[in-house]
Amino acid sequence: MKKSIFTICLYIGCFQLQAQDVWNLQRCIEHAINHNLSIKQQEASRNQSEVELNTAKWSRLPNLNGNVGQSFNFGRAIQADNTYGNRNTRNTNFSIGTNIPLFTGLQIPNNIELARLNLKAATEDLQKAKEDISIQVASFYLQVLFSKELMKVAESQVSLSKKQLVRKVTFYQNGKASEAEVYEAKARVAQDELSAVQAENNYQLALLDLTQLLELPTPDGFQIATPELDITLGNLTLPEDIYIQALLNKPVIKAAQYRLEGADKTIRIAQSAYYPQLNFGAGLSTNYYNMSGIENASFSSQWHQNFNKYMQLSLSIPIFNRFSTRNRVKSAKIQKNALQWRLEETKKALYKEIQQAYYNALAAEAKFKSSQSASEAAEASFQLMNEKYANGKATATEYNEMRTNWMRALSDHIQARYDYLFRSKILDFYKGLPLIL
Repeated sequence: MKKSIFTICLYIGCFQLQAQDVWNLQRCIEHAINHNLSIKQQEASRNQSEVELNTAKWSRLPNLNGNVGQSFNFGRAIQADNTYGNRNTRNTNFSIGTNIPLFTGLQIPNNIELARLNLKAATEDLQKAKEDISIQVASFYLQVLFSKELMKVAESQVSLSKKQLVRKVTFYQNGKASEAEVYEAKARVAQDELSAVQAENNYQLALLDLTQLLELPTPDGFQIATPELDITLGNLTLPEDIYIQALLNKPVIKAAQYRLEGADKTIRIAQSAYYPQLNFGAGLSTNYYNMSGIENASFSSQWHQNFNKYMQLSLSIPIFNRFSTRNRVKSAKIQKNALQWRLEETKKALYKEIQQAYYNALAAEAKFKSSQSASEAAEASFQLMNEKYANGKATATEYNEMRTNWMRALSDHIQARYDYLFRSKILDFYKGLPLIL
C-alpha cells in the first residue's frame, strides 16, 4: 500500500515537472526533426544510398566461391572392354575459385562515383526535409503565440466590460441610469465572455496543432516560451541578392546538381560496354570417384591424385549486341538532358519563391507600420472616451463603439506583427540563417 502511494506521488511529481517544462522554438524544431516520420523515411533513403556506395567500393575486390557436389549414376554404362554393363557410380567433387576484374571499361570507378553522388543528393534531400519541417514548426509556434495574445485581448475586453457593468450599476443606484442600461451592460459582459471562450479554444487548437506536428501524445502540460519579440524594421534584402545566396546553400539546388553530375557517370557506365572486359580467374578442385563392382582407391588417395589447380585470363570483346549499348548510351544522355532542365526549373521555382517571400514581407512591413499607428490612435481615442463616459459626457453606445474599435485595431496590430515576423523569418531561411526568436 505504501509502495502504491509512493508510486502515485512520484507520478504526480513527474507530471508537474512536465507541466512546468517550457519549450522554446529551437527545442521544438530539434524534437520535430528527431521524431517526424517523413524525416525518418528520408534518413532511411540516405542510409540505403550509403549502403549502395559501400557495395560499389567493394566491387573492386575479388570474389571467392566454394562448391561441393555429389552425383549418382545408375544403370548400364560402357565399360573398359567396350561393352555395356550395369554399374552404379558415385562422384564427390570439391572446388574453390576466385575471379578478379582487371579492366571493365572504367565501369567500376564510375559506379563508385555515381553512388557517391547519389549519397550526396540523398543527404541534401534529408536536409531539405529538415528545413521544411523547421519552417512548419516555426509557423505553428508563432500561431500559438498569436493566439495567446488574442486570448489576452479577449480577457481584457471582459475586464473592461465588467468595470463598465459595475459603473452602470452605480449609476442606476444613483438614479443616473435606467434598468435597461444595466441589462445591456450585463449582455455585453456575457458576449465578451463568449468571445474569450472562443479565443481560448483557438489557443488550445493552436497548441494541439503544434504538439501533433512534434509527434507528442497530448498537449496537456505543454507550454512554449514567450520570447521578447523585438521587431526591427529596416531595409529588406532584395530578391536578387537572396537568390545568389540561396543558390549556394539550399539543399534542393545541391541535390539537383549532384544528380546532374551523376548523369555524366551514368553515360560513362553505359559507354563502358564498348570496351573489352578483362578478367583473371584462379581455382582449386578435387574429387572422389566410386564405382560398384570394382576396387576403388581410398578417399585420401583420390583427394591427392585428383587435385587440380588452374589460372586463366579471360578477354571479352564486344562485337555486336543488337545496338543495346548504343541505345543505353542514348537513354543516359536523354536522362541527363531531363535532369538539366529539372535543375533549371528548380532554380526558377526557387527564384519565384524568394520573390513572393520578399513582396509578402514588404507588404507585411507596411501593414505592421500602419496597424501600429492605428492601434496607438485607437487607444488614445478610447482613453478620451473613457474620461468622457466617466464624467457623463458620452453615452454607453459611444463608449462601446470606441472600445470595440480599439480592440479591433489592437488585434489587427498583433496579427500584423506576427505576420511580419514570420515573413522576415522566411527571408532569413532563404539566406541560410537559423530560425530563432
